[in-house]
Amino acid sequence: MDYGTTQKFFCFPSRLRLKKPAEFKKVFDRPVKSGDQYFTLLAIKNDFQYSRLGLAIAKKTIKKAVHRNVIKRAVRENFRTQQHLGNLDIVVLARKDAADAPPELLRKSLERHWHKIVIRCASCS
Repeated sequence: MDYGTTQKFFCFPSRLRLKKPAEFKKVFDRPVKSGDQYFTLLAIKNDFQYSRLGLAIAKKTIKKAVHRNVIKRAVRENFRTQQHLGNLDIVVLARKDAADAPPELLRKSLERHWHKIVIRCASCS
């Protein structure tokens, strides 16, 4: 197995991230939603040939920075391996229960959300 190729294929470069407030606002304005007790995902189609991820993990919801960082790492890693979702901009919001959930539960939750979002956005314009 060529690890260089695999790493490149599943990397998470800067272009795959939502960074500017205007990019987040565009997603928050008219999103397709998917939610459960751990996460809410908002998504819209974008004009690129790849998906982009934005994280909105609120201090008000997840009090401790350690927990916020663990959740962010889990979401980024899961997106990195599932990033070939089409041309979507996705914002992930964490809910209070995510702070105490085991990593395996968070991973399964996110995988269900990616699948739902892709299906729901297929019918979007």
